[in-house]
Amino acid sequence: MIALVRGKVLSRRPNDVVIEAAGVGYRLAVSAETLREIPAAGQETRLHAHLIMRDDAIQLYGFATESERDLFLMLVGVQGVGPKVALAVLSGGNPRELVNAIASADSARFQAVPGIGKRTAERIIVELKEKVAGQAGDEIVITRGEDQSPRGLAREGLLGLGYGPQEADELLDQASGDSPEDLIAEALKAAR
Repeated sequence: MIALVRGKVLSRRPNDVVIEAAGVGYRLAVSAETLREIPAAGQETRLHAHLIMRDDAIQLYGFATESERDLFLMLVGVQGVGPKVALAVLSGGNPRELVNAIASADSARFQAVPGIGKRTAERIIVELKEKVAGQAGDEIVITRGEDQSPRGLAREGLLGLGYGPQEADELLDQASGDSPEDLIAEALKAAR
């Protein structure tokens, strides 16, 4: 298994890059997000990688971060989502934004990706929501509202994730913790 490729960038194209490592040029399919991180041809770079072997092809995929690779692996695990569609999803934002979109059930965000319809978008959310709940809790940005108590701030965070006011209150009734972050994490576990 090839997990990382480090070397000189030989070419950059909209959907892939070629990196020379130890005299071998590796073509890696990449998302638009990863492509932004790749330096110009002739410069050194490194990409986390994932190799997919099929009967008719061996394809190498490259990622700027491990979190992007992890999200790719989760996406290709969803029925109806292949590697090309997963890269298209990853091109729509950074992993943090996409994890939060899954946690908040933002199906419109996924329907905007070419090759994803309403059913596939809903399937992505249903199948991955539990897997990303802990990650989303770490990424929540809490805005300062009127209620500055830990519960009030946690409620604001849940509202920011797309939960309705009544649903946020019900989840917080089941949660315990001293900080807004603890309350949100417990509430997301209860939402499973």
